[in-house]
Amino acid sequence: MRARRVVDTLRERGTPAHLERAGVAQFGVRVSLPGGRQAIWDTDGTAGLEAQVMRDGVLVGFVPVIDGSEDFDETQVVDAIVRTDYASPVAKRRAATPPPAAPLPQTGGLFRRFLDGFRYR
Repeated sequence: MRARRVVDTLRERGTPAHLERAGVAQFGVRVSLPGGRQAIWDTDGTAGLEAQVMRDGVLVGFVPVIDGSEDFDETQVVDAIVRTDYASPVAKRRAATPPPAAPLPQTGGLFRRFLDGFRYR
């Protein structure tokens, strides 16, 4: 549920984020990037926040583990994802948070509660 709330918050900020289902009980956040790339955040089950940047199934970059991220709350996770600069193969965090864009609609539409198993209100 935490990954779903982070995705919803990112989409409210205008970031094209989606829930990433990596396994039976493994969830993360997928952010669409320019050039057909995708940043896949935290699907490996570790405590620290990290990401892989993929294009067509090939690793083209990564975000190293963010120090102290094992204790981040959802607001800090959203801020870390938004502040990341994916321009170089080893992504860095920007000093300032970029301004939010126009909000995007929630994913899932009418069947969202069915797809998620009625786990939230």
